[in-house]
Amino acid sequence: MSVNRFVLNGVSYHGHGAINEIPGIIASHGFHKAFVASDPDLVKFGVTAKVTDLLDQNGVAYTLYTDIKPNPTIENVQHGVEAYKASGADFMITIGGGSSMDTGKGIGIVVNNPEFADIRSLEGVAPTKKRTVFTIAVPTTGGTGAESTINYVITDVEKKRKFVCVDPNDIPDVAVVDPDMMSSMPKGLTASTGMDALTHAIEGYTTGAAWELSDCLNLEAIQLIAKNLRKAVANDPDGREGMALAQYVTAMAYSNVGLGIAHSMAHTLGAVYDTPHGVACAMMLPIVMEFNAEYTGEKFRAIAEAFGVDTTGMDEKTYRKAAVDAVRQLSVDVGIPTKLEKLKEEDLPFLCESAAADACAPGNPRPASLAQFEEMFRRLM
Repeated sequence: MSVNRFVLNGVSYHGHGAINEIPGIIASHGFHKAFVASDPDLVKFGVTAKVTDLLDQNGVAYTLYTDIKPNPTIENVQHGVEAYKASGADFMITIGGGSSMDTGKGIGIVVNNPEFADIRSLEGVAPTKKRTVFTIAVPTTGGTGAESTINYVITDVEKKRKFVCVDPNDIPDVAVVDPDMMSSMPKGLTASTGMDALTHAIEGYTTGAAWELSDCLNLEAIQLIAKNLRKAVANDPDGREGMALAQYVTAMAYSNVGLGIAHSMAHTLGAVYDTPHGVACAMMLPIVMEFNAEYTGEKFRAIAEAFGVDTTGMDEKTYRKAAVDAVRQLSVDVGIPTKLEKLKEEDLPFLCESAAADACAPGNPRPASLAQFEEMFRRLM
């Protein structure tokens, strides 16, 4: 019998108004000053203030760090480490999507493990010895689930690549999942982050390391997303709440069992063209599902049924196509493009090599050759 490890947050809070728990969390731990990492747009549009106002009202000092990009870079983390050290903070609050939380994870790990100051040394499974800085993670998007994962992704601008870091020491101590923090997300971001969550769920459900515990979580997430993403894009409060739960649930699972080549290909598209991660995932997902279909047993039947498809009497080929069609239709319905105009013929060799070398690739149920990667990338042209 194989041994399966599952790493989860120590505590998580869910529901409308959950952020009001934050002052009590801080007080219970005796913390004095927060390092708040949040991206500039969230600050500009008053989303970050929903939390910092609570800090002000409760007399909690804080330093606000906003040197964060949509695809966070090595430099964002390096600057953040220096800012944290200079701030006098004794804990961190990350507010945002994957960009804020991935930056915060890198900062917190290096602060407590200074021997990894070379950010590239964190790629893969780095042997860090100490837990990250105590972190309260507050997501503002219904997609990445970074508040409950042991992963983060950093962009190496110099080498035009993203690298994945996997470290049980980086998972936030507390997750505060409040759908009210997501209510101001524009339609496009709601759609792309929601499709990112669906990619997490389907790849986590079909990856080679999947097992019963991860399967029940990922399948529930697929059902939640199929039911709620269209409503969330329309800014329906119930849809927002459903997506807030779905992205957390699948993140609990995929963080522990891995992903596949839809993510490895999306990572390289983001690094080369700065394509938003959720958009890249959404474009690649049905293409990769078709590539993987014969290597997934009966799991595509369950995926199709999660989308409300009656698979009674269907053979394997039919229900697998139904699952792919349902995913592709959802992506179209929420406004995701099917083509990437920036994609250039001369970039294909680098894109394929980068995707094959990505940390997510080994989890794919079907190995892909460079020629097969190229064939899939070409479908975006």
